[in-house]
Amino acid sequence: MFEVNTAVLLIVSLIVLVAIGVHIAIALGMTSALGIFLVTGADSYAFATVQRMLAATAYEAIRAYVFAVIPLFMLMGEFIGKSGVVTDVYRGINRLLHHIPGRLAIATIIGNALFSFVTGVSIASAAAFSRIAYPEMKRFGYHKGFALGTVAGSSCLGMLIPPSVLMIVWGILTEQSIGQIFAAGVMPGLLLASLFILYVIGVALFQPATVGMGKDAQDLRSAAADQAAGEDDISNTQFLISLVGIVVVIVAVLGGIWFGVFTPTEGAGAGALIGLVLGLIKGMRFRDVIDSILLVGRTSAPILLLLVAASLYSRTLAMTGLANAIEGVFIGSGMEPWMIITVMVLIWFALGMIIDSISIMLLTAAIFAPIAVKIGYDPVAFAIIGIIAIEAGLLTPPFGLLVYTVKASIQEIDPDMSVVPIFISSTPYWVIMLIAMIAIIAFPAIATYLPHLLFN
Repeated sequence: MFEVNTAVLLIVSLIVLVAIGVHIAIALGMTSALGIFLVTGADSYAFATVQRMLAATAYEAIRAYVFAVIPLFMLMGEFIGKSGVVTDVYRGINRLLHHIPGRLAIATIIGNALFSFVTGVSIASAAAFSRIAYPEMKRFGYHKGFALGTVAGSSCLGMLIPPSVLMIVWGILTEQSIGQIFAAGVMPGLLLASLFILYVIGVALFQPATVGMGKDAQDLRSAAADQAAGEDDISNTQFLISLVGIVVVIVAVLGGIWFGVFTPTEGAGAGALIGLVLGLIKGMRFRDVIDSILLVGRTSAPILLLLVAASLYSRTLAMTGLANAIEGVFIGSGMEPWMIITVMVLIWFALGMIIDSISIMLLTAAIFAPIAVKIGYDPVAFAIIGIIAIEAGLLTPPFGLLVYTVKASIQEIDPDMSVVPIFISSTPYWVIMLIAMIAIIAFPAIATYLPHLLFN
């Protein structure tokens, strides 16, 4: 009973600390120290135990070879992002889709799918495309809410199409193959992107004014097209170089990982090198290279700190027996497997309104993944279900972080825009993600076919 009470105290303490604004890593560390102190007897020796466990956890976590994959993939993305490739590819795709209704929104979705390979972080994609795509859609007479909802919704592709930071973190926390999770995300990612595009085409056909195709928008569209024509002509060669560069990176890195040429960490290193070469070809200067390295250091260090704190918290919960208790509650509840998955998804949705996706994963993946396996779900398919659910949580009102990221990114462009129309317009994308989740739950082969084909 004491251990159960301690576990409950730890969870409540963590929730309270996060709710009052304490950084998630510090909250995890504080509650872990409290748990170890209570479990080991709350005496003078408990402090020494806390120090030993913290030191051992940090050493074992950070020295692991696989942890280098996070900063290396982020460095690859930073090099490619600084090169201007993203803007060139977006404009080129926009030109290629010239005769398709809603082409700017479709180009945003496709661009986000490609840009996900550059960052692997949905919030970064949302911030970037708010500045790249929104001014273009606004200039062509798109409904503002629809334009920003498209940016927010399609940025979720950043965590589903590899290489994704969430996929890497999930693999580390659950001790699964990162390469298999990468492969598992491809077909669901393409499915999701296709459904997004079909939705945009449907809106363009049935509500043409939303995508600037109404009669009142003809003059605006004509003027915008005349203004954009010169820009598109200038970017012809740049688009080709940028597109070839992105394709080379994708084939070299993911192909190398999937076909056994690289480990994920080695693939990330190769990707960073290719990204650097591409950036230099596109005109990056030495100062840009140094700035990129420093930025990745500042960005990845907190993630690694989070992983250390989460590992310590997991060990503390194991000492209290909470993980086994939660597993027993779920399995002994008599609920059908799909009901258990539904409860997990609802928890992810709720957490998505409060904290970021990596923190959600750190708190739940190591507990939920073993339960899913015991009730008969493929661990790789469940990883994709979890990632989609966590990303959908970032769109869930009233505190969806992606929506607030988009709002903050356009503050200078459109300061009067509120979050309400962005939430309303991003809801269809949230529904589509829910449909994709249900499809994977019903047909796990959507996620497992490619990993089984490549790794078996």
